[in-house]
Amino acid sequence: MHLSLRAARASIRSAHRDLVFNRAIARFMHSPTKAVLGSHGVLNDLIYGWGNEGWSAHHEYRAACVESALGTSGAILECGLGLSTVLLAIVAQKRGLSLWSLEHLPIWAERVQGCLVQRRIEGARIHVAPLRLYGDFEWYAAPLADMPRRFTLVACDGPPSATRGGRYGLLPVMKDRLSDDCLILLDDASRAAEQAIAQRWAEEAPCQVSLHGEAKPYFQVRLDSHLLKVQAGMLGTTSGEVGANYMLRTTTVDANRQQPGQ
Repeated sequence: MHLSLRAARASIRSAHRDLVFNRAIARFMHSPTKAVLGSHGVLNDLIYGWGNEGWSAHHEYRAACVESALGTSGAILECGLGLSTVLLAIVAQKRGLSLWSLEHLPIWAERVQGCLVQRRIEGARIHVAPLRLYGDFEWYAAPLADMPRRFTLVACDGPPSATRGGRYGLLPVMKDRLSDDCLILLDDASRAAEQAIAQRWAEEAPCQVSLHGEAKPYFQVRLDSHLLKVQAGMLGTTSGEVGANYMLRTTTVDANRQQPGQ
C-alpha cells in the first residue's frame, strides 16, 4: 500500500512536470526574447519541468546562453547536452544558425534528441562524442572535419568536472575553429576547477574574462585579437601574460561588485 501510494505520487509529480514543461516550452518557442528579458518565470518552469534541477544550469547562465544566441551571427557550439540544447536549438532554428552539440553519454543524447523530435525542433546537430585523451587532459572526440570553420558562441557546461582536465580542452582542441571575437560562456564559476580553467585560458590566449551571475556565477570569456596588438607594444610581455593580467583584474572587480550590501 505504501509503495503504491509512493508510485502514485511520483506519477502525479511526473505528469505535473510534463504539463508545466509543455506550457513553458510553447511560450519560449513563441518568443525566446520575452522569456529571457522578462521575469524568469518561463525559465524556472522549464527547469522544473525538465526534472533535473540538481544538475541543470541556473537560469542566469541559461538566460545568458539564450540572449547571446539571439545576438550572435555565426555558428554555435555547445559542450554538454541538456535543457540548454533545446532552448539553443529553438533560437538557432528561428535565426537560421548552426548549432553543434557535443555529448559523451549516449543515453543523455537520446533524451535530448527525443525532446527535439517530439516538438519538431530541427536547429541542432547532436554528436555523441566519447571522451579521448589529448596529452594531459581529456575532452570530446569532436568531428572537426564536419564542423563549421568558425564558431562565434560557445556554451560550455561539459565535460563533467571529474574528467581529467575538466572543461579545459575546449580551447586547445577548438582554438582554430573559434572566431577572433568568439564568446565562451563557462558555467560553474564558483568552483575552483573552473576558476583555474579560466585562468589557464587567459594565460594561453588573448581574451577578456569577466564574472557574471549571483546565485550561480559563470564566466564570460571573450576572445580578443586586439589584445595581440596591445601585446606588440609591451616589450617583454607575452600574449599569455596580457590575458592573465586582464583575467585577474576583471574577475576581481566584478566579484567585488557582486558582494551583498555593496
